[in-house]
Amino acid sequence: MTSSRKNKTLLIDKEAASALELLKDGLLAPATSLMNSKESQSVLKTGLINGKTFPFPFILAPSGKTNAEVLKNLEVGEELTILFDKKPFATLIVEEIFHIEPSDRIKHIYGTDDTSHPGVLATMNRLGPLAVSGEYRLVNKSSNQNKELIEEAKKRVDAKHTTSLVMAANPLHRAHERLIRQALENTDLLVIFLLKFTNESNLNYETRKESLDFFINNFLTKNHVVVIPLENSYIFAGYNEIIIDAIVAKNYGTDRLTIGRNHAGLGMFYDCNSNKSIIDRVIGIDIEIKVASEYVYCDKCTTLVSKNTCPHGQHHQISYHADSILELLELGLLPPTMLIRKEISAHILSKLFPNRFKNLEKLYYDILPVEGLLEEHTEKDFYLELMKLYQTTSLT
Repeated sequence: MTSSRKNKTLLIDKEAASALELLKDGLLAPATSLMNSKESQSVLKTGLINGKTFPFPFILAPSGKTNAEVLKNLEVGEELTILFDKKPFATLIVEEIFHIEPSDRIKHIYGTDDTSHPGVLATMNRLGPLAVSGEYRLVNKSSNQNKELIEEAKKRVDAKHTTSLVMAANPLHRAHERLIRQALENTDLLVIFLLKFTNESNLNYETRKESLDFFINNFLTKNHVVVIPLENSYIFAGYNEIIIDAIVAKNYGTDRLTIGRNHAGLGMFYDCNSNKSIIDRVIGIDIEIKVASEYVYCDKCTTLVSKNTCPHGQHHQISYHADSILELLELGLLPPTMLIRKEISAHILSKLFPNRFKNLEKLYYDILPVEGLLEEHTEKDFYLELMKLYQTTSLT
């Protein structure tokens, strides 16, 4: 009995589980099922499903010796139990078992199989040589409440147009804020898909969501922005990321997608005597994709400006690189407010370094102006008051 059970059990990771959920929620259409070998070859050849763009085959080919042994011994028509996190996640009726070449699949996803490329090695390690196709059913499937949230928001503002942004906000900086405002200019409702990472080694989702909520609730008009979590699985990686973003955004009910000009997936190539980008490959997905301006801080203009309109050279412009701003925060430093709002910096530092100060109250009253009243202060309060001292100019 034990042996029989093992032979019908497949183990998957969080990324595979996330992708299978997206498919069942109808968010990856035109892909609607796990593909067999014939369907996979068709997508590889044409990049289309029923005349609509889909960049690579949607398959399930988990790595591991145990999985390989199970897949090798499966028969058509058998029921397979798929486990995630040691619990039943789905059941699948086997249609076909077929071989794939993991390195080829890596190339289709990332555009390269060079293991020095971020993500390639991780994805390579989770891919096996055998794929299984067949109809599957999720265990304990619940309705997608995010779809309902978007529909409710549309009705609330009687939205004729709904625009989407996909961002990590890791951390949320001033250029992100400008991008959000720009996207809001010509739409009734903005849906921000905030990425949830499998391995959140930097700022976790909750901290990034709280930062985004602070900005939305305090500096934008009410009821015109909805934040939706989006699991950042392997299918969103590589140079096809924008295509998958557009597909998911469309299936969530938005009709426009705005992306930043410095988006990693916005590669340019030369074809038929003209410059083209990955956007030009999107066929049959009824969504408008707009590339936003790149914003910098210009020390001549003394404000945040678009690189398209600023007449001053690069030596006067400060770019907004989230990873560098995050590095300052991870070192415990308050970034300048021209890079990130002090309230957001204070919030993030209080999360990254909880209980950092040995005697916060003494430090607070020793170096900060107070009104003489004994009050309790948080570390976030301290960072905010400290930033005010940094901004004092009479002695600088």
